[in-house]
Order: sequence, then C-alpha cells, then structure tokens
Amino acid sequence: MRLSLLTVLFPSVLLCACIVEAPGGATEAERRQATVQQVPPLALKNGAILGGKVELVAATVQPGRLVPGEPARVSVFFKVIEPMEADYIVFVHVEDPDGRVERMNVDHKPAGGIYPTTQWKAGETVKDDFTIYVPSGASLRALNIWMGLWEPRSDTRLKLLNPELVRNDGKDRLLLAQVPMAQ
Repeated sequence: MRLSLLTVLFPSVLLCACIVEAPGGATEAERRQATVQQVPPLALKNGAILGGKVELVAATVQPGRLVPGEPARVSVFFKVIEPMEADYIVFVHVEDPDGRVERMNVDHKPAGGIYPTTQWKAGETVKDDFTIYVPSGASLRALNIWMGLWEPRSDTRLKLLNPELVRNDGKDRLLLAQVPMAQ
C-alpha cells in the first residue's frame, strides 16, 4: 500500500476536490448596473482655516480622473467665519507632482467674480467653481491642485492657521488634491 506524503503529514485531514462553476456572462442590465460611463467626482474634505476668516470645508473634482486635452471642473466650498476687509483672489496652481510639466496658474475672482470676499457674511458657505485642463498629449500620472486666498494689492496670502491638520507647503498654499489621470 502506497501512502501519500499528505496522508503521512496530515493523517486526520480529509482532502476533497471542489469544483467551482465559472461565472456566466452578465446580462445587459447587470452590466449596466456594474459599470459607469464616467468616474464620479473626486470628493474631498479639507478643514483648512485661512486667516481665521474662512474654512475651506470641501471640494469636488469632476471627472474624478483627468483626461489629457479635456477640462475638469473643480468646486470649492468656503465656510465664512468672519467678514473680510479685503477682496481676495483665489489662487490656484496646477502642477505635475513629478515636475515634468510647467505649472499652470488658474487664479480668479471667487464665485465667478460676482461675489467678492468683502461681501461674504459670517455663517454662509460660498461655492467657487473653476476649470483646469490637462495639456493634450501629456503623459502624467496625476496633477496636484494647490490653492489659497491672495490679496493682490499687498501681495499677501491669507495665513493658514492650522497647517498641522492639512496638506500644505509651509507657504500658506494648500494641497487641495492630487488627481489621478485616466488610464
């Protein structure tokens, strides 16, 4: 009688072969339910406190993966803590994290220029939308979106008061997101 090595090493183990049926094809309805036409927005919570005046509470990037040559819409939500005495510009720096592409500046007046920061009221949340573009033909793995509030007359940024809680560069510039490229 021949004993297998498994029988000698594990005499109390009963070995059996299990056959698992290969999955069949999904129905059209199941395929539609399991797939998406577009990656949902990249939703981000932040919590950066700028100058004790505003909190950057959240942001979204649509689509959630960037495609070279196509626009992506960024929405940022500022919760007003205290009124501001100066009109700030939203500064936005879009950078290749690997440093192979020149930085893009997307500085702009908040809320499409219709609602300056000197008119913001304590307790309200202001939505600011802007668009970024990935250069056509760019071969990148991601893009970093850096931002903050800047007062052009004095050339000063609104100071980040909680740098230990948010990603930043130590120069009052917040890393809002690192957005991956579509494959």
